[in-house]
Amino acid sequence: MTRALILLALCALTAVHTATATAMEPAGRWSLKEAIETALKENNLVKAAGYGAEAANFGVAVARAGYYPGIFFEESLAASNAPTQTFMMKLDQGRFSQNDFLISNLNHPSTHQDFRTALTIQQPLYNPSLSPMREIAEKTAEKESLGLEGARQDIAFQVFRLYLEIQKATARRSAAEQAIGDARENVRLARVRSAAGLGLRSDELRARTHLATMEQQNITAHNNLLLAQLQLANTLGLPEGIPVDIAGPATTLAITIPAQELARTAQESRSDLQQSRVELDRSEASLKLARSAYLPTVSAFASYQMDSRDTPLGSDNDAWLAGVSLKWQIFDGFKRGSERDRAAASRAAANELLINRTRESSYQVTESYLRHKESGQRLEVARHALVDAEETVRLLTKRYENSLATLVDLLDAQTALNQVRANLVDTEADYALAGGRIYYTAGIFLKEITK
Repeated sequence: MTRALILLALCALTAVHTATATAMEPAGRWSLKEAIETALKENNLVKAAGYGAEAANFGVAVARAGYYPGIFFEESLAASNAPTQTFMMKLDQGRFSQNDFLISNLNHPSTHQDFRTALTIQQPLYNPSLSPMREIAEKTAEKESLGLEGARQDIAFQVFRLYLEIQKATARRSAAEQAIGDARENVRLARVRSAAGLGLRSDELRARTHLATMEQQNITAHNNLLLAQLQLANTLGLPEGIPVDIAGPATTLAITIPAQELARTAQESRSDLQQSRVELDRSEASLKLARSAYLPTVSAFASYQMDSRDTPLGSDNDAWLAGVSLKWQIFDGFKRGSERDRAAASRAAANELLINRTRESSYQVTESYLRHKESGQRLEVARHALVDAEETVRLLTKRYENSLATLVDLLDAQTALNQVRANLVDTEADYALAGGRIYYTAGIFLKEITK
């Protein structure tokens, strides 16, 4: 009864898995280059980095605008009976008369109003903060552009990794299906031997239990493949819930550049190192900006105004004004000194980060080289192990058929073979990934993968 329930549950799981797989069929097969090209166009992180770079470029235009004159137009209406206000309104309008000098009119004037129309121009002549502000904006834009390139490298490598995950999941599914075929053959052999009176009933039950385990692993393998396909689709920026499949195995990248040369290439090509250098330049510009606060500013100004008592934009009288002003802050409560010290500390921090990242990049290139070599050696061992495991299963199968080995020995060897197959699949994918990681740590993965 218990075995019947177990078999019924396995059938139900298989049916659910089949229905799910049918409802989520992959939408086409993608080559690695097609997948990378699509991700670079449609991935949300790449798009976000692109918009960030665009916004930073507009920031440069904002900083450069400080060199241009400011032009202002103003129309205002004011009414008052204050002696000084009404006095100036009448003067500006050209309506001042002899009666306005009377003491009673000066002290207690009637309510008067003024429509004032003014056009004003302000032009900075010397502002020491403009140059470092522009430099900060330019360095920010440069850093964002490098961030975009870094995002492109990251997404390309992520697509490569997910492509290998699908390749590995596909191979694991095939291995799981092959394991089911082997397990079914073991069940058949156990039944034949049991029917011939040469085997034990327990052998048949053990073989069926092993088959059930392989079927469970097969269900997991199918789901892992589907999840890998969905994850790749998300990375490509495709509609949610639509998996994609790969067109074929990813090409293993040939490593033709020596490690020392790649380490030098990393210093020049890695976007994070370039960003750190730009950040150091930006912190230097911030220090210049803090120091510029100690200097005066000089600007020119000019205005033309019209005043009218009754109508806006009217002209009872007009006047102009022009001049030059110098402004120099003498004391600000030690604020400028604190800003300067903060900028100097930020520059020192940026320099230390650059040194650390430079050392880390050299280590990462060396590590990726060693891991690639290790993966190649492990791949050779895994291939030989598969040959040995297959031969072991073949020999034990014959021995079991001739009553020279037990079913336990055969199933143990079959389990070992399944593990070796899975290990070979993982090792092959790891070897390809290790080759890509060498170029990724050197900052030239996208260049190499699209050749």
